[in-house]
Amino acid sequence: MLTCKDFLGWLNEYLDQTADPETRKQLEAHVTACPNCWVIYDTTQKTVQIYKGMEPQELPPSVHERLVEALQKKLASK
Repeated sequence: MLTCKDFLGWLNEYLDQTADPETRKQLEAHVTACPNCWVIYDTTQKTVQIYKGMEPQELPPSVHERLVEALQKKLASK
């Protein structure tokens, strides 16, 4: 039996339908029985659908610069 942590670890594969059939069956059983994981699954699925339906937006240069700086800072701290 899968735990909620297991389900979250497989969530991407479950949403993308790339999990093997046996794992998918276990994930479906868990999400059907666990209201907390069902909410996470349902919300994530809806969010992905919304973003897939949007046109790409160009970042303003100042936002792009701040993002690059933040990423460089994060990588340097590792």
